[in-house]
Amino acid sequence: MNECADIIIIGGGIHGASLAFHLAGYGLRPLVLERKTLAAEATGHSSGLVRMHYDLEPESRLAWESFQYFRDWEARVGGDCGFRRTGFLQFVGPEYIPALRANIAMHQRLGIPSLLVTGEDVRRLAPAMEVGDIEFAAYEPESGYADPSSTTGSLMAAARQRGARLMQGCKVTGIKTYGGRVQGVQTTQGEFSACVVVDAAGAWAGEVARMAEVDVPITTWRHDTMFIRRPPELRLGHPTVIDFPKVIYFRPETGGLTLVGLEEGNVQGETPPEGEAVPDPGFVDRAVEQICKRIPAMENGSFHSSLRGYDGITPDQRPVLGQAGPDGFYLCCGFSGTGFKIGPAVGACMAELIVDGRSRTVDISSFNPERFARGDLLQGEHAYENIWR
Repeated sequence: MNECADIIIIGGGIHGASLAFHLAGYGLRPLVLERKTLAAEATGHSSGLVRMHYDLEPESRLAWESFQYFRDWEARVGGDCGFRRTGFLQFVGPEYIPALRANIAMHQRLGIPSLLVTGEDVRRLAPAMEVGDIEFAAYEPESGYADPSSTTGSLMAAARQRGARLMQGCKVTGIKTYGGRVQGVQTTQGEFSACVVVDAAGAWAGEVARMAEVDVPITTWRHDTMFIRRPPELRLGHPTVIDFPKVIYFRPETGGLTLVGLEEGNVQGETPPEGEAVPDPGFVDRAVEQICKRIPAMENGSFHSSLRGYDGITPDQRPVLGQAGPDGFYLCCGFSGTGFKIGPAVGACMAELIVDGRSRTVDISSFNPERFARGDLLQGEHAYENIWR
């Protein structure tokens, strides 16, 4: 088999599907190659938060543009992304309150609905929370979460309606180049030709890049999450929260559940297993301990399930977006565990970059791969602590 495509996208997660959707909107016929099944890896194990709070302005811009899609999904894409508006709270330690204020001001300048609220305001928004250690918080009333698998599936369905193709169970084994230019890929299902190849391979992105003789500092990042059944007194749910002081995040889930993730103990550099990965035995106990510190009534809840996912992570924990190595080879990877919520806009920007030579929806030039060689790592003007330890 030696088929031709306008553009080959390696990876069938949120970013591969989003890019295919936007490229097909230009009348191109992209081919998405997925080693397993659609949304099987990082996307399918994503917590699905939809919020705009970042300490780096370009990421907030991408999240804000993406929010327009999540809010109006049926009209913009079709199908259902499972978006649920819960409100979002960002908690930081007292030493980061000045940065919190500055970042909220930046968000408001972009048009993002973001407010500085007091601990007492949080108590009124979420009476079950213990907020004695919270002086101020950021609050986004329109934010919440979406279903990653439904989001990816509907993007891919819309892309295919526009002429894109998807091949699942198709692992890329080599990148074909000639004269300094991409020619296509070799796979377990044969060879495919294209003059543009995009590496959107998530935890495998570094491996794929090396096939094109591109050395980009991406390693793997392991992340565990769990679902807890809320007790009857918490049946009304709670906002979505990123809680730096307790080193966790959590959000409600349908069926009376709450998803909990820890922002510590996330090992880097592991090779993801071929089969389904399961969290370490002690993870659930640690997650329960931390959520009960913030919501004491969770002591009366019960364990439902847990899962483990892997993503690609970069030295500055920001994505890598742009051309690298041979002409026609692009990187769309290294999202470091926070890529789901910016997926719709990243796809639009990468499509603009590939087709027109620059992105217009949001300027993504700061995410270029060359920054690592320059030692120009990205950091927010009002950065928070690095809690991924």
